[in-house]
Amino acid sequence: MVIIEVSLLSGFTLASRSRVLLEHRTIIKKIEVEANVVYIYLEKLNDESQTFILQLEQIIQMKNLKPASIKIYDYYQP
Repeated sequence: MVIIEVSLLSGFTLASRSRVLLEHRTIIKKIEVEANVVYIYLEKLNDESQTFILQLEQIIQMKNLKPASIKIYDYYQP
């Protein structure tokens, strides 16, 4: 199992429409949303290229936003 960990920008949240679109992809096993992190669990990865588009909603106006991070790792060997 592979996990994609997406840290959201301050003041943003995952749009509900985005979650619904992601859940319909067969490669995605589960999605968890915490306060500022989205975890996307994949059954497995192969050599085929994958693209994931996350739509975000701004809920609070923030200044001096810093870049967000994305980590991809094996569930069994973080």
